[in-house]
Amino acid sequence: MTDDKTSASAEQLKGSVKEAIGKLIGDARVEAEGRRQKREAPPRGAGAVRGR
Repeated sequence: MTDDKTSASAEQLKGSVKEAIGKLIGDARVEAEGRRQKREAPPRGAGAVRGR
C-alpha cells in the first residue's frame, strides 16, 4: 500500500519537475510531456482499502 502511494507521488513529482523545466527553458515538448506524465500518474492512494 505504501509503495503505491510513493509511486504515484513520485510520478506526479517527476511530471511537475519536467513541466517546470520545459517552461523554464522554453521547450514546449518537454512541458507538454510533463503535463502528460502528471495526468497519467495513478491517483494517490489508489488501491487503498477504506472502512477497515
